[in-house]
Amino acid sequence: METVRLDREKYAGKKFTVRYKTNGYYDICASENGFALKYVPYEVTAEKSFDDEFFGEWLDDPVAFGAFENGEMIGYVEGAHEGWNNRFRISNICVFDDSMRQKGVGTMLMEQIMKAAEASGARMAVLETQSCNEKAIAFYKRNGFELIGFDLYSYSNTDPERHEVRFEMGKKLKQ
Repeated sequence: METVRLDREKYAGKKFTVRYKTNGYYDICASENGFALKYVPYEVTAEKSFDDEFFGEWLDDPVAFGAFENGEMIGYVEGAHEGWNNRFRISNICVFDDSMRQKGVGTMLMEQIMKAAEASGARMAVLETQSCNEKAIAFYKRNGFELIGFDLYSYSNTDPERHEVRFEMGKKLKQ
């Protein structure tokens, strides 16, 4: 298995589908004093998916890496420096095939993108995930990220009811 920096001209605009299974979600409980998170298990494992594309047009000068095994891309990570706040946004990190998860692919991709984040001079690396993507949240925590915010209605007006609230996670970089 190897990671390779991807050529933007070759991959830009190509579509892919992200799929994952989840056993529960983090419910955000509001009170007059703030918010609390409560883990709630699903009765049955849920399967989630969404479509995306490599090198999204909204990114300024992104960098991306693919993890390859036997010539096939098995994982992908991309990110870009945000000049207005001097942060590096990891816009995608995924391992495409469930059978390849828990084998170090995500860790290898995270290490590559964090090198790019540090080289950019950013003060912090940030990313988003959903409150129902418990395995991603655990992975990001293992890699030093912490919850730095959330948006109850980022994707739709029914995100809380669908248990897909946007979580913003971040990690301070050396400066």
